[in-house]
Amino acid sequence: MTDATIAKPSGLGAGVRAVSDAVLPVVAVVAAIIGLWYLACIPMNIHTALTDAERAGAVVTPAGAAERRDMGGIGLALANTEIVPDVFSQERPRLPAPHQVGMELWKTTGEMVLTGRGFSKRSLLYHAWVTLSSTVLGFLIGTVAGVGLAIGIVHSRVMNMAVMPWAIASQTIPILAVAPMIIVVLNSVGVTGILPKALISAYLSFFPVAVGMVKGLRSPGAMQLDLLATYNASQAETFWKLRMPSSMPYFFTSMKIGMAAALVGAIVGEMPTGAVRGLGARLLAGSYYGQTVQIWSALFAAAILAAVLVGLIGLIQRAVLKKMGMAS
Repeated sequence: MTDATIAKPSGLGAGVRAVSDAVLPVVAVVAAIIGLWYLACIPMNIHTALTDAERAGAVVTPAGAAERRDMGGIGLALANTEIVPDVFSQERPRLPAPHQVGMELWKTTGEMVLTGRGFSKRSLLYHAWVTLSSTVLGFLIGTVAGVGLAIGIVHSRVMNMAVMPWAIASQTIPILAVAPMIIVVLNSVGVTGILPKALISAYLSFFPVAVGMVKGLRSPGAMQLDLLATYNASQAETFWKLRMPSSMPYFFTSMKIGMAAALVGAIVGEMPTGAVRGLGARLLAGSYYGQTVQIWSALFAAAILAAVLVGLIGLIQRAVLKKMGMAS
């Protein structure tokens, strides 16, 4: 057996090493974030913990609430180390601890699924499904509009000069100002339900798709375009055989951004309507009643939903680009 054979790692060993190299940095970053999160809970929640402890008969330093109000959270924690564990178990903390958010997520998802109440109105799965419906519809509308706008901009100089500045200007208007106007106008003509929220999602998602597609459709070089011109290719043939394939990496990247933006639009669209369903309604209800744990669990549910949707687009991207012979 040669030295080269001995030094060569096995396929299984190389695979395990590759997985560990990819996973360990992520685990380290997540662990650091969780550790900093727990540390941040101490100064954020110590004032309430000391007030609760004083009411329960414990001795705290300083004894007066007015004096504690003027002190910083870190100083209060150092002066009352025995009260510090209480900051991680408050019912309505300023900043919930990670385990509190995790328990709330489990209680409103996994536990309800196990008890056969996965789509009850108290389940985050139910609210996530409501938000997902308007997100996907708005994303599809925004993607079609963005692709159509990009094709027009690339092939028409007039459209490029007339429409593109307005598309850019539309994104400078805060969505919190646009959403109520869209909902009020549509409600006045009898359009309610999922469509107003979907249009808000489309408003946010069409722009990244349009910009990405414009960049992608313009990505072929002059030599490639000249080559097709020597073959007497029509504008349609140039589009389908050169511009569209070249734009696919840009298209999928812009779709990932557009999907995340569509989810934000759907959540924002649920807030000014007084809705009782959806993650936006869940966030609003939590803010009304001071349920910070509920707010954070809804935020994490939205983040998980966005990660799943973007991940699905990534899988489609890899399959399509592999089919086309491109590196994903």
